Amino acid sequence: MTNLTVTTYKECIDACIRCMNVCNVSYVSSLKGLEIFELRECLRLDRECADLCGVAIQAMTRNSPFVAEICELCAKACDACAEECMKHPHEHCQECVRVCQECARICRGVRVAA
Repeated sequence: MTNLTVTTYKECIDACIRCMNVCNVSYVSSLKGLEIFELRECLRLDRECADLCGVAIQAMTRNSPFVAEICELCAKACDACAEECMKHPHEHCQECVRVCQECARICRGVRVAA
């Protein structure tokens, strides 16, 4: 038997909101720097992750029949964003790593509401 933590929609929505906000801050902060070329993949994944967090939030608020699949996709985007941000020493990137990892864990615990 696997040891999965079941996540409520509220908990997941809150995690997705935090993640979306942190990814957006990281995106904007990266654009302000002089290292845009080095951060191009980080920029791309910040946007993807923030957008998919938004989709997951919408799906949960309307009790979509695709919540589990959408949250799993969101978790994958969070993992990819965290992995890329780990490569960069900037404070906003490191905050993004922490929040994305937490969001991925929480999204994977979501079960469809009855």
